[in-house]
Amino acid sequence: MSQPLSVAVVTLGCARNEVDSEELAGRLAADGFELVEDPSSADTVLVNTCGFVEQAKKDSVDALLEAADLKGEGHGPQSVVAVGCLAERYGAELAESLPEADAVLGFDDYPDIAARLRAIVAGERPHPHTPQDRRRLLPISPVDRAAVVSTGSTSVVERTRLSTGPMAPLKLASGCDRRCTFCAIPSFRGSFVSRRPTDVLDEARWLAADGVRELFLVSENSTSYGKDLGDLRLLETLLPELATIDGIERVRVSYLQPAELRPGLLEAIATTPGVAPYFDLSFQHASNAVLRRMRRFGDPESFLGLLDRVRSLTPAAGVRSNVIVGFPGETDDDLDTLCDFLIAARLDVVGVFGYSDEDGTEAATFDDKLDEDEVRARVARVSDLVEELTSQRAEDRIGEEVHVLIEENGERDAVGRAAHQGPEVDGTTSLTHRARVGEMVRGVVLEAEGVDLMAKPL
Repeated sequence: MSQPLSVAVVTLGCARNEVDSEELAGRLAADGFELVEDPSSADTVLVNTCGFVEQAKKDSVDALLEAADLKGEGHGPQSVVAVGCLAERYGAELAESLPEADAVLGFDDYPDIAARLRAIVAGERPHPHTPQDRRRLLPISPVDRAAVVSTGSTSVVERTRLSTGPMAPLKLASGCDRRCTFCAIPSFRGSFVSRRPTDVLDEARWLAADGVRELFLVSENSTSYGKDLGDLRLLETLLPELATIDGIERVRVSYLQPAELRPGLLEAIATTPGVAPYFDLSFQHASNAVLRRMRRFGDPESFLGLLDRVRSLTPAAGVRSNVIVGFPGETDDDLDTLCDFLIAARLDVVGVFGYSDEDGTEAATFDDKLDEDEVRARVARVSDLVEELTSQRAEDRIGEEVHVLIEENGERDAVGRAAHQGPEVDGTTSLTHRARVGEMVRGVVLEAEGVDLMAKPL
């Protein structure tokens, strides 16, 4: 009997991509592939790319080239295949510019991924898919989408975990209906499609049985969950059910749109036992003029009012956001407005991005762009301010009681995350004693270094 083909899955980008990789791994394992961690020992390497911003694209190309370099070592993979957002977005263009990849597959290839990989290992070279605006594949009206089967979005897909940590992302939905002028994601991810609550709950129970203690709910816009299923309050009713699953210690919601955050959902996140009072709010800017050009909504007063409502319900809530600096037409006054807002907002973490044109976006056609040196200078100014402000916010938590999910142990301490710290990007909390990985430890904050905390177990 011949040995099964082996595959290594390499993942770039966000937590949503991590779920996609584990669903691909599940399909491959169910079809007889052997999953291996080391690309150099695999028959084929599947690189799940990210196409969000320029640096993410570069990282994805570098990962593909690194995997392709292994082919020349005699014992390395026979093929390297690109999937994911970069592959979906550019298709044949990526294949032409990157001949080192043996194939570039799109999202529509995912259901038959095992057959695709077997053919590629056997020497076939499939024609790269032709990118299209995936928003056109579904009805315009969200409620008309429920009966339409979208590629892997709503169905239950067998999933194989590629990591063993106590936290796991759990996909709520795919796609986005917003039309922000700087963002290309809806064009290649498609329109917003919610997963059915029963599917989300079933997968959550499976993750809990596999040792997961924190569920990280991911989507392109979690505040839209349920609108295509006819119930915009669906997430408010789903959160308590997720939080009471046996073995689950904490549920965390990612990517909330400030303009869509309804009072009921805000209250559910802030007050439901077992749900982290954590608000990942996509402000992007604070100047009303810039936000309108981004085709978004808000201003400092409305944003600060939203934060006041959050903190009136849960004073220790964690709040993170991202901002884009140097957007076309941004004036000095607009930048001052953003900085003044950040000072008043007391956010735990802020990602600062300099504007750059993205293919196919409306903002790429705008005339009044700032030159690259000016954008870099503005990014540096805001980044310096954010570093100071977030350090101050962390110091404000000294003396605060925290619940830390332990993710790893050092020689003398344990490291994890408190409720206000999201995975990978929001800092960590170290405890003065070792503890069991996956344990939720109650402690009090002793000191802060940047956004990282040191706590003593209680």
